[in-house]
Amino acid sequence: MVLHAEIVQVQNLYSATKKWFAILSVCTGPVLLFYDAPFGRFSSKNQDSLLLVDGLKAWMIMESTSFITCVFGYLTSPLSFENYGHPPELSLSNPSTILAGLFLVHYINRAFVSPLRTPSRSKFHIIIPLSALTFTMINGTLMGSYLSSPDAESFLSGALSRPLFWFGVGLWAFGFIGNIVHDEILFNLRRKNIKLKANAKPADDNNGKDKQEHYAIPHGYMYSLISYPNYFCEWLEWLGFALAAAPIPSLTSLDSFQPPWVFLLSELTLMLPRAYRGHKWYYERFPDYPKERKAVIPFVL
Repeated sequence: MVLHAEIVQVQNLYSATKKWFAILSVCTGPVLLFYDAPFGRFSSKNQDSLLLVDGLKAWMIMESTSFITCVFGYLTSPLSFENYGHPPELSLSNPSTILAGLFLVHYINRAFVSPLRTPSRSKFHIIIPLSALTFTMINGTLMGSYLSSPDAESFLSGALSRPLFWFGVGLWAFGFIGNIVHDEILFNLRRKNIKLKANAKPADDNNGKDKQEHYAIPHGYMYSLISYPNYFCEWLEWLGFALAAAPIPSLTSLDSFQPPWVFLLSELTLMLPRAYRGHKWYYERFPDYPKERKAVIPFVL
């Protein structure tokens, strides 16, 4: 009886957290249309500030949190009366295990592979890793808890024989690969410019302009259409994941949004403003920036 009451409390906390996580993401998005989060191209020019932290280490810590919390949530099944404290079937015949694996693959790349391949990364204002840690901790816990829940088990029953499941997995794979490919184009630009900077004369000050020299105009693949194809591909990735993992929610009911759809909603509302402002930044910085490029959605925005 005590265990039953404890699980009910966890379920209530899960429902409230899921709802407020979505609400806060949607409310934060419009703010970012007028404020540049201080990292990357918008990081402080004063890299000696005490409020700045190592960008590479901060990135690895804040992204790995999602990996850790998802694993914990999945292996403990906190929302299940029948399986509480134990994992679902850990085999590739279980759709939820496949989906948990996709989530972890993404964050292995985000937290470890990608950062170690990054030639350079500007320092972050301390507010960035702190806010990102909160986001990834909540998101990972919600995702792992959902994928091991009775709701996911019910929806995913027979999923391996449904075309929509495999379409979603395929779209996830397409977005995942596209994200890596377009990130690699940016990495190559940084590698090239680091070499140029190393060979430049000490007195060279970029014609007197205070520029972060690892930025240049990216070209290739979807960069011919949009400024942020890595963002667009990541949205495709999580759209595919959501289609495979949870029922399509009703726009009139926030409670119908399961964590895969909450995550997609959060990514869209938080990343779209940064893409828009970054797109404007490219035009202001580079007079020869391609005029036909949109910001983040081909032919649309």
